[in-house]
Amino acid sequence: MPKFQWEATTRAGEVRRGVVEAADEAAVQNRLRADQLTPRKIKKQATSIQISIGSPVKPKELQVFTRQLATMIDAGLPLVQCIDILANQSENPIFQQKLFQIKASVEQGSSFSDALRKHPKIFDELYVNLVGAGEVGGILDTILNRLATYIEKAVKLKSQLKSAMVYPIAIMVVAGGVIAVMLGKVIPTFEAMYQNFDGAKLPKPTKVVIGISRSFIDTWYIYFGVVATIIGLIVFAMRNEAGRKVLDRLLLRVPVIGPVLRKIIVARFTRTLGTLLTSGVPILDALDICAKTAGNVVVAAAIQHTRAKISEGLDMAGPLAETAVFPSMVTQMIGVGEQTGAMDQMLQKIADFYEDEVDVAVAGMTALIEPIMMAFLGVVVGGLIVAMYLPVFELAGNIETK
Repeated sequence: MPKFQWEATTRAGEVRRGVVEAADEAAVQNRLRADQLTPRKIKKQATSIQISIGSPVKPKELQVFTRQLATMIDAGLPLVQCIDILANQSENPIFQQKLFQIKASVEQGSSFSDALRKHPKIFDELYVNLVGAGEVGGILDTILNRLATYIEKAVKLKSQLKSAMVYPIAIMVVAGGVIAVMLGKVIPTFEAMYQNFDGAKLPKPTKVVIGISRSFIDTWYIYFGVVATIIGLIVFAMRNEAGRKVLDRLLLRVPVIGPVLRKIIVARFTRTLGTLLTSGVPILDALDICAKTAGNVVVAAAIQHTRAKISEGLDMAGPLAETAVFPSMVTQMIGVGEQTGAMDQMLQKIADFYEDEVDVAVAGMTALIEPIMMAFLGVVVGGLIVAMYLPVFELAGNIETK
């Protein structure tokens, strides 16, 4: 069924806009008049193929929308009017279109959470479930404020995760580029120069470096093919369940990077679970959502194992400790939270602590990796340069001897 963009006015003269599915323009006009709206413009929406990877809405846009919606609802504005205002002021055309569709669903009698559930690329299970809990409990504005805070902290954690992963990779790429330029351009220049030295005997290190350079120039496609194959295998493993499990387990065990990733995972898990429990989501549903948003297959399996044990009547701390994924301090604090009946508050405190720990850990990791990488570059590049200058040093020594 085609979609139509419409613009109409209320009896008070207020302009309303939206998107609706209908058989033709006459059906749209009839629907608007039934809603006591006077049609001004009705335009058939052009059908287009949209190719998008991931969410078409940035986390910052979603956070601002959530915070503004919470403020408007707290001020007493009707939900439909709030969505309409936020849709009209949105600068993202895709987000604007989706908001108009959500507004139309709510106007037709759907709950807000059900309307959001139709757009999973923008509103994930956590968002939808929290909104549903807020609707049932009559505290939608409070839940939306919690969601906005959660999104802010989640964005911060995601940027820290990128820093932990991208920084060393970027330095390795730069190092590889420098070495490739040395082997492909600089060393052949030295080789050509030494060929003009009649009777000059090249030192062993110089011969080895020249041999590597010749091999790189003659069979460069093999070197790049090996690198491309390794990258392809990693991408394939990430898209394969068994491979992803191996990679995620290795990442948690990598020196320097592993401890940082573990802290990020703990902060994300405790913040997500704490937010869900505080908002009234049942613990089994909350753990299921946490597993889906964990971002690590090994951690997700540990959470699902804990969920299964809880469904059998056990507490949470014991099964969580059995997985050996979470630090003992975390499981012990969760155990205290269960005993005191303040699990949600304890989880929020753990999340606050580990988010601060992540800040320190990322800064420390960056400070540690930078000199290691610089030393590596210095040894490799410096070694290549020294090897190529050895004949010059020997020649100078022979001239002084004579």
